[in-house]
Amino acid sequence: MPVELFAQPKAGSRPVYCIGESEGDSAGLSDRARAWMMATDYKAKAGAVLLVPDADGDVESAIIALGAEPEDALYAGELGKALPEGDWHFESMPDHADLGTLGAVLGGYAFTAYGKKPSRRIGLACPAGTDRDEIKRIAQGCALARDLINTPTNDMGPEALERVVRQLGEKYGAAVQVITGDALLDRNFPMIHAVGRASAEAPRLLDLTWGEEDAPKVTLVGKGVCFDTGGLDIKPAASMLLMKKDMGGAANVIGFASMIMAAKLPVRLRVLIPAVENSISANAFRPSDILPSRKGITVEIGNTDAEGRLVLADALALADEEEPQMLIDMATLTGAARVALGPELPPFFTDDEALAADLADASARTADPLWRLPLYAPYAERLSSKVADTNNVTTDGFAGAITAALFLQKFVERTESWAHFDIYGWTRFAKPWAPVGGEAMGIRAIDRVLRQRFGANG
Repeated sequence: MPVELFAQPKAGSRPVYCIGESEGDSAGLSDRARAWMMATDYKAKAGAVLLVPDADGDVESAIIALGAEPEDALYAGELGKALPEGDWHFESMPDHADLGTLGAVLGGYAFTAYGKKPSRRIGLACPAGTDRDEIKRIAQGCALARDLINTPTNDMGPEALERVVRQLGEKYGAAVQVITGDALLDRNFPMIHAVGRASAEAPRLLDLTWGEEDAPKVTLVGKGVCFDTGGLDIKPAASMLLMKKDMGGAANVIGFASMIMAAKLPVRLRVLIPAVENSISANAFRPSDILPSRKGITVEIGNTDAEGRLVLADALALADEEEPQMLIDMATLTGAARVALGPELPPFFTDDEALAADLADASARTADPLWRLPLYAPYAERLSSKVADTNNVTTDGFAGAITAALFLQKFVERTESWAHFDIYGWTRFAKPWAPVGGEAMGIRAIDRVLRQRFGANG
């Protein structure tokens, strides 16, 4: 990360003054900073950064305006872009100092794997009362998710995704098992196999486990469609331009898993990622095919571009067999979710009222937007098939995010608490804390819920 956090200010570090958005708010500023703010007619709007020169014209300090709400603190992300290279510390910090510091780190993120935008080094000391290790843990998990989504498919296909999970397992001492190619049929994962068999890279199911066997079971399932052509129901060319992000669910789950393991949360963590490429070849699955599933439910294919729910269904069925206390799945699943709520507000679905309330509260406290949509049971009839137990799509196209969630719900019966997150996984318009590109969505809020429910201190 271009912004490196320190627990204490380093010798010679320069101050950052955080002020409110009210006109003329200059409390705590140095005389020079106050005079420069007045001389430049600085407007104290959230995220506005003012660099204050010294007598020689070098930058002496910086001013940033932040609002009073949790989401306003993330506007400190502008610091990650605006501060000159060197060491800095917060001379003053308003409410939500932890979110402000996290915002500064996230705002300094840049995807540099292919030589663009070489990063500069910024050292930033955490404000008093904040936990540097906690902020780093969250920031690194978010950066990992961003990196994975931003990596193009020629370097992030199913094989590469497997390597990422194996490396994560090695880092935290987790066990990793992988079922690849025709072995998926032998082990009863027919829908994962069907979706991925047309690719040059064999489909696979990635399975990571970590933690004590007798600890509460938390299972994460992530959609790992490394590229989605739409299959034989091929997408238009313009719709394929962002399809490297169709493994955004897997990327978020991997980033989240790293956060859980870094926190040493006392849970039995399992991560399941069906890693495939929905390609076109002579052996591609077809519209009107009827696929068996691990659950025993037969699925008529109404559209090969609704492949994510198929691979998720087999993985969810496996997860459900273990009866975890909590089962979370994340997927870049439907355009309908974006039509309903836009790209920045991911919907989630659950029939657990307590979990829904906890997620809503955590979303507000972490400034990590989430919104609950209903599992409206009557809509399940629209997935009916005349020849199979269910279709993978409806014929009318209405309520697509809800019917996709209802399809997945068919494969979860034994789990104590389940939630499905239909994320976009991408920032379309830059924010102070998020450049255009791959994005971690929802995992900061879910992390708070898990730490409240399963943390060592409850």
